[in-house]
Amino acid sequence: MTTIDLNSDVGESFGNWRMGDDAAIFRSVSSANIACGFHAGDPSTIAQTCRDAVASGITIGAHVGYRDLAGFGRRFVDCSATELADDVLYQMGALQAMARAAGGEIRYVKPHGALYHAMIDHEIHAQAVVAALKAFGGDLPLLLLPGSIALEKAEAAGLRGVSEAFADRAYNADGSLVSRREKGAVLHDSATVTANMVRLAQDGTLVARDGRVLETRAESICLHGDSPGAVEMAAAVRGGLEDAGISIQSFA
Repeated sequence: MTTIDLNSDVGESFGNWRMGDDAAIFRSVSSANIACGFHAGDPSTIAQTCRDAVASGITIGAHVGYRDLAGFGRRFVDCSATELADDVLYQMGALQAMARAAGGEIRYVKPHGALYHAMIDHEIHAQAVVAALKAFGGDLPLLLLPGSIALEKAEAAGLRGVSEAFADRAYNADGSLVSRREKGAVLHDSATVTANMVRLAQDGTLVARDGRVLETRAESICLHGDSPGAVEMAAAVRGGLEDAGISIQSFA
């Protein structure tokens, strides 16, 4: 690859509770997955994040999730397809209003947490989210792990499916992410993470935690902004990619 996108989850603070340093992360990424209020984010936080993204020239994406504010969207919600589609459409509409008020637009959708992982193989919920994107209009791309059933459904519906990799997460041998409940699921060594992401961009491979080399294709790399040292890691990954001759540019 000669270009790749760097994305990060932002706008997840709520009232006096602060999550991450969005302004600092914006110095390294090209796309912002902005919370829509169902798993995190309050109206003022979301609005300010949109303003900051527009001012920084960052592409805005809707970070939609299950209606699970108490659980930070990391718990599966066994809702009907209709309810989920309505919830996702509602979130997209709210963020679009904030984005437009800031002079921007939603350019893509990335599910959050438990919804993200459910859409890998949960056919009903995958189809529900795709239905919400179609109802919203505008042919917005859907950002997910490669091999997700939702990406297949998005493309079948005429939408663009975009695959991503996670810089700071460990991978299982089957290409899935190691559960956050397990030790070592989140990576903290910037040098190792940077080398892994340069390898991904250059060779299309990742190394699983058992040492197995995984072939993958990712148009975007997720850099979480809420873990210790996240800002420094994001800067290191961007710097490493640019030093390798790879430019950072939003896929959307």
